[in-house]
Amino acid sequence: MANVEHSGRPAGAAGAFGSSAAQTARARLRVARLGLWLVAAVLAVRQVAVVLSTPQGDRLTDLETWVGPNGVLHVKGSLYDSTQFTGTPFGGLVLKPLTRAAEQALGWGWTFGTLLLVVALGLVVARALPQPVTRRSSLLAAPVAISLLMLSLPVRNTLWLGQTSIIPVLLVLLGCFTVRGERAGGVLIGLAAALQPTVLLFAPLLWFTGRRRAAVTSALTFAASVVIAWAAMPHDSYTYWVHHIAGAGLGGAADGLGNQSLHGALLRLGLTGPLEIGVFLVLGAAVAYLGLRRAVRYARDGQLLLAVAVTGCAAIAVSPTTWQHQLLWVLLAVVGRVGKRTSDRYVWPVAVVLVVTLPAKMMLPNMAAVYPLRDNVVLLMALAAATVVPFLSRTSEYYRRPIPTEYAEPVPTRWKHVPLLPFLRRVLTRPNLLLELLLIRVTYAAYQQVRLAATGGTNAGGRATAEHHGREILSIERFLHIDIEHAVNHWVVKVDFLKDFFNFYYESFHFVVPLTVMAVLYWRRPVDYRWARSALGFATLLALVGFWLYPLAPPRLLPGLGIIDTVHGVQDFSKPDYGTLTALTNQYAAMPSLHFGWSLWCGVVIFALAPKWWMKALGLLHPFFTVSAIVATGNHWVLDAAGGAAVVAAGFGLAYVFQGPRARSRPQPVRTSEELEPAAAR
Repeated sequence: MANVEHSGRPAGAAGAFGSSAAQTARARLRVARLGLWLVAAVLAVRQVAVVLSTPQGDRLTDLETWVGPNGVLHVKGSLYDSTQFTGTPFGGLVLKPLTRAAEQALGWGWTFGTLLLVVALGLVVARALPQPVTRRSSLLAAPVAISLLMLSLPVRNTLWLGQTSIIPVLLVLLGCFTVRGERAGGVLIGLAAALQPTVLLFAPLLWFTGRRRAAVTSALTFAASVVIAWAAMPHDSYTYWVHHIAGAGLGGAADGLGNQSLHGALLRLGLTGPLEIGVFLVLGAAVAYLGLRRAVRYARDGQLLLAVAVTGCAAIAVSPTTWQHQLLWVLLAVVGRVGKRTSDRYVWPVAVVLVVTLPAKMMLPNMAAVYPLRDNVVLLMALAAATVVPFLSRTSEYYRRPIPTEYAEPVPTRWKHVPLLPFLRRVLTRPNLLLELLLIRVTYAAYQQVRLAATGGTNAGGRATAEHHGREILSIERFLHIDIEHAVNHWVVKVDFLKDFFNFYYESFHFVVPLTVMAVLYWRRPVDYRWARSALGFATLLALVGFWLYPLAPPRLLPGLGIIDTVHGVQDFSKPDYGTLTALTNQYAAMPSLHFGWSLWCGVVIFALAPKWWMKALGLLHPFFTVSAIVATGNHWVLDAAGGAAVVAAGFGLAYVFQGPRARSRPQPVRTSEELEPAAAR
């Protein structure tokens, strides 16, 4: 009896159970860590394979411009005669010995050397995370950091061009976190500034955080490198520092989209001459001041890695030219914590990762009104990190313990293995709106890319296959006696008001109704919003697989069928590309029909959640009108609609299997009559 706990379980059994649970947790952690390292290795191999499998004249172009047989570092004359060399004179002095190496061996060595630098950078970042760090985070940080670096556009651009932009970042991190002694750290940061002058902005950070010896050493190291390069190459040094004002004007056009600095943004906005220079100097000084002030505060708070990232983001903005391969500082800002709620913590890191890893055209739509934002999206992210994002202090009560997420009670299921992913529990609270909009935009951009890639990047690329599949569908429908497309299409064409109605319905309601349903659910029924959104996401993903595997010509694009295209007008079948939306989307993504699939999803959701019978009836009318419109306008086969219904059913099924049944909304507490009475009346 002495060994029995209050629960009735022997103490030895409880200890064994706890030990078994701990061993299971450690085993899962080891598996997760191994899987993440495997992902990092696959990404590294892929990046190297992409570079080395590219024809020699199309890869490592910057490196060949510098150290190739006719490179600017190899021939006599100034480094900057052609403006193709964008490095500092000290960088040219360091790179000159490499010109003796064989070009092919140098290319291979440079690629694998850059890969090793990326791995080293990821390891240093993982060790520099602000304390305290859980054991799980410390074990998983390194492979996650390396994977994100491999996916980032700056690293991919560096590998592709053969650039040196990873070296200054690594030198700064080594100087701040790895080497012992302030002088050694200052030397490394000074060398980084000798390769990328705006890195000298780290000297004030060191000074105001108490590492004054390191600050002085970094400034002296930078000055010594400039003097050495000036003594060895006086003409080049004068050209770089005086004529080009620290490299401004070298490389591509300063107003090109690749220049993500304040100078480039102002030029793209139309400012030129003394006015542009004055505005740039004022804004640059303000960004440098605010960025350094914030960086000093975070460094004193114990978040030195965040302070380094903020300073690097400020350096990006104030540099006259900041090319894509020099934007790695933005990714380091992912370590900052933003938001008091647990659900808000994902917004900033997701936004940073998406901006640094995806092309700008996937982040924002192709609309003239948003071009200023799209063309400067990385710069805007750097400015936000340097000046306005409210990163939490480690002394904040929400830094380690944010407001927890409220979960719904599990709903009983018929099968014991449902849900398969129990950690994806139903959340009661409303998700972060900015994060939702960001993910919806990126998902839709990926959806557009996959649709077009299914036919090799052009509509004409899969024309023959799509038309062959169209004839197969027509044969199946004739066998099933459901080939009604031609009859319905020609009947509707004869009735003007029906033709106009179905054309309007086809063009207008495809996006309006689903977005409206999601907006209403988000605001009024957040629990049901998550359930419906998951089902729609699964259905769309399955539809993308269908577009990829089975490109299909719709009835209006099948020659010889005689379908009249009521929406786009008469088609010219002698041309490989046709249709007014050819440049925007894949015309052969017809099976399954997401026009009908999304409308059916709307109908199911409205029918399941609407409180009134007439609302449910209106919800069911939407898929009916949609299927009528897609057939009447000649844009889909009847079997396309069946395919859309299949993927929607599968979407709801997958949501059920993975996350369980739709959760119940939290009931409001019932107040008694005594509670409703005013206190004074009692």
